[in-house]
Amino acid sequence: MNTTALLLFSVVAFVAIATPGPTVLLALTNGSRYGLRRSVPGMLGAVVSDLVLVGAVALGLGALLAASEFWFGVLKWVGAAYLAWLGLRMLRSQGGFEVPGDDGSPHGLVSGRSIFAKSFLVAATNPKGYLFCSALLPQFIDPATAQAPQYISIAIVFAGLDFLVMFGYALTGAKAVRLLKASATRWLDRACGGALLALAGSLAFYRRANT
Repeated sequence: MNTTALLLFSVVAFVAIATPGPTVLLALTNGSRYGLRRSVPGMLGAVVSDLVLVGAVALGLGALLAASEFWFGVLKWVGAAYLAWLGLRMLRSQGGFEVPGDDGSPHGLVSGRSIFAKSFLVAATNPKGYLFCSALLPQFIDPATAQAPQYISIAIVFAGLDFLVMFGYALTGAKAVRLLKASATRWLDRACGGALLALAGSLAFYRRANT
């Protein structure tokens, strides 16, 4: 893979990552709930899911999902159910956001492992990501040279861009919660929950034939 191809991939990947989706909403709410520092595990969860995604595409999982209606359906319904569960929890939230303290720590106790797992599972159970990457990534791979180093380069760039974008959304959420009133933050919580439910619905009705 030459430098021009890698730069072009970076632009396409940045647009795809920055477009609002489930992981972006989680980064925003994590920043609002827990502060920027405590949101880092969620960013790392997104990064690990990127590595899994690119690795899976390199090994042919994206092609398998495109060809197998059964496995596509399994991953699709698992992902839709998990998004719906997260959305319902946000909608039922009674206390709004926990405003982080001056040291960046939240008043409530939420484990970094839990924050990591949510972001990872949301991304890793979305079949759209596998199909999208299985269609996109090969266009930037030079078949005349070793493919493993090229996929490693793509994975590093993809994960780095994802971390930067998630960092930006978490920072936005952390800053916004200090400016908004408690009632406004509760509505923001519910808006994000509703958005996740809508995304769960769109995923449930998503079909392989549309790819």
